[in-house]
Amino acid sequence: MKQYDYLVVGAGLFGAVFAHEAKKRGKTSLVIDKREHIGGNIYCENIDGINVHKYGAHIFHTDNREVWDYVNSFVEFNRFTNSPVANYRGELYNLPFNMNTFYRLWGVKTPLEAKAKIEEQRGEYAHIENPANMEEQALKLCGKDIYEKLIKGYTEKQWGRGAKELPAFIIKRIPFRFIYDNNYFNDTYQGIPKGGYNKLIEGLLDGIEVRLGTDYFSCREEMDSIAEKILFTGCIDEFFNYSCGELDYRSLKFEHKHLHMEDFQGNAVVNYTEREIPYTRVIEHKHFEFGTQPSTVVTYEYPDNYEKGKEPYYPVNDAKNTEIVNRYRELAKQYPNVIFGGRLGLYTYADMDDTVAAALELSKKELV
Repeated sequence: MKQYDYLVVGAGLFGAVFAHEAKKRGKTSLVIDKREHIGGNIYCENIDGINVHKYGAHIFHTDNREVWDYVNSFVEFNRFTNSPVANYRGELYNLPFNMNTFYRLWGVKTPLEAKAKIEEQRGEYAHIENPANMEEQALKLCGKDIYEKLIKGYTEKQWGRGAKELPAFIIKRIPFRFIYDNNYFNDTYQGIPKGGYNKLIEGLLDGIEVRLGTDYFSCREEMDSIAEKILFTGCIDEFFNYSCGELDYRSLKFEHKHLHMEDFQGNAVVNYTEREIPYTRVIEHKHFEFGTQPSTVVTYEYPDNYEKGKEPYYPVNDAKNTEIVNRYRELAKQYPNVIFGGRLGLYTYADMDDTVAAALELSKKELV
């Protein structure tokens, strides 16, 4: 008999949900994380009473009632609605693209006028039958004004490449809303945990042994020997020592500023869409929880090229990387005692509700 039923590598949302479900079913888990805190990228740092999303804005949204009820069983969520603003050369536009955006761009006031203007702008690029790159795809979908002011620079910063160097499939469709509504998400349920995401993770990991500052790869032999099975939520290519090739990621850098003023920008999220400004957005954390503190904390978010030693945030799901990760998935079949989960273990972009749902689904199959 080994000491634990499961070794959970990574104390983020996926690992925490699985460990909680294992505990409910009488299984023992040891959760380890190389960072000095639980929660992975949803960890919050309290600064002057403000819960600062240390690794970028995390706004919970879902249409899945089971998932919504599940997370609210650990901490009550508030009624925060994500309504970001885009700043292009000092001009402010509402997101997502809606009647407020179209009025600001063209002075149109009715859905009929807005649709006519969009069709007029798209018509200039009707000759593009098979878009060869992201720029051609976007112009064909929305026309010049929206593309140049609200898409081009932001997307180029995100990917670190010019729009003509990016594949067309990056933008498959552009959602237009012909109503005066700035709610970014269409989901039924949306909010932020009252008191921050740490309360959610602490609730999930209550009564479960956690070792922080523990790098799985620096003590792999010992860790492998103490549990019957491993749930691994780190990078799948690193687990296999890059034997099938290195996967590509995009990374981020964050610059946090504690400002002695009541309100810096009047909104939780402001996107900066011109290429010349190096950051993609500025986050003002107090607005996530309707804070009234006398000071504020803002975070400047910079896209960054990934290299070993940096945090891998987003997978690059192009043809090359899809081929590599498929090789790893085949290799993983030879390790029946290892389960891969989370955005890095599965090499996928996943919203928080998708992460919770996937961990619950795994629990139903695995914990019998």
